[in-house]
Amino acid sequence: MRIITGSRRGRRLETLEGISTRPTAEKVKEALFSAIQFDIEGRRVLDLFAGSGQLGLEALSRGAKSAAFVDASKDAMRIITANIAACDFAKESKTYRMDYNAFFLENRDRFDLVFIDPPYQSGLVWHALSKAAEVTNPGGTIICEHPANEKAPQESGNFSIYRQYQYGKVGLTFYRRKEMAETV
Repeated sequence: MRIITGSRRGRRLETLEGISTRPTAEKVKEALFSAIQFDIEGRRVLDLFAGSGQLGLEALSRGAKSAAFVDASKDAMRIITANIAACDFAKESKTYRMDYNAFFLENRDRFDLVFIDPPYQSGLVWHALSKAAEVTNPGGTIICEHPANEKAPQESGNFSIYRQYQYGKVGLTFYRRKEMAETV
């Protein structure tokens, strides 16, 4: 796994061994970032269920202002911290080793770009979406990665679907505030 483009293009990233973490495939990551390429510069990013941190790090490489990485796993946090250091993004990054619910209870920050990519079949993606909608700025985007055969809710809070893509067995659903989604 590597950073695709931007200031850290080509940097290799560590991943966790085993089946507990499923990194976003290169093809899916490229498509995801192509879809939001003009919405990254200067943004505040939240990478939920961060795993290796690859989505938040890719956003930082492409000009995001800051990234918060949230994962409950001690092993995942070790990998995320190593990847942040390898990419020299310590100043732009905050890490939170905690459950996503605990993060939302403690968090006082707001974000412009949120990645939600929990383990498939965990049932967490849509619950996390409702929490993320509460901390996403107007004009912000929430991106959910989920099994392609799983139907995404049309709305969550003030957010509604504005784009959907399928790459093999992977679905990507993009949400924006209802008034923003209707103008796109």
